[in-house]
Amino acid sequence: MRIAVMATCLGDAVAPQAVRATVELLERLGHDVVFPPGQTCCGQMHVNTGYLREALPVVRHATEVFGPVADGEWDAVVAPSGSCTGCVRHQHAMVARRGGDEALAARAEAVAERTYELSELLVDVLGVTDVGAYYPHRVTYHPTCHSLRMLRVGDKPLQLLRAVRGLELVELPDAEVCCGFGGTFAIKNADTSTAMLADKMTAVLATGAEVCTAGDSSCLMHIGGGLGRLRTGVRTVHLAEVLASTEATQTPSARSLAAGVVAGAPRAERGDPPESADPLQEAPL
Repeated sequence: MRIAVMATCLGDAVAPQAVRATVELLERLGHDVVFPPGQTCCGQMHVNTGYLREALPVVRHATEVFGPVADGEWDAVVAPSGSCTGCVRHQHAMVARRGGDEALAARAEAVAERTYELSELLVDVLGVTDVGAYYPHRVTYHPTCHSLRMLRVGDKPLQLLRAVRGLELVELPDAEVCCGFGGTFAIKNADTSTAMLADKMTAVLATGAEVCTAGDSSCLMHIGGGLGRLRTGVRTVHLAEVLASTEATQTPSARSLAAGVVAGAPRAERGDPPESADPLQEAPL
């Protein structure tokens, strides 16, 4: 298949590793990957904060850039983000209609029909649950709100993770509870967001996982920021990076850490959480 990658703003500015992993994974599976150079923002930030008029030209540009999928030049568009995929599928046509542009709305719907979040593309479109990945770590999965509630990806990410060789998947308590990011919500409602983050970190740490993975870099940035400030040693890694990993990408040091053979190393160097009954009390958020 010929598949175009929607990098997303966050992927471009903060998490390019997730975008690279998406490309590497799809190419390893034998697909022709296209990266439209004119892509910018999907407009979600504008729409979610009520700036529909300002979102219209952003939606128009995104629809033009990814329009070839509606014409059959590409077979699909994929984004390593349930959030941005949700915007394309559930907001673009609405914004166009609110702006009085029915032709753009119809075009946006045609693009949306072939735009997928990564796990959707792999499981529903490509019919793949085992991507040949190798990731020797104890991992827990956080289902992000947009992937869960807008796209309804269900257990597709879990199906993919269960097939990864070497990976020990542990269930996240209260997994479907929001991490508190919500884009501008974390800025406008900082105290509430921080309290929600504390609950999510408590759940992650309870699993004893080395890695927390998810399909959205935005939520991982939020959770990872909190875990990092507390020096817990737990890393946040995008689902695409886990699925793109193979024996060749695992360094000797990474294999040693995964096997627990770094004897005598200080806790911080081993990546172990601090010795505390409640790690969230170790440092202020």
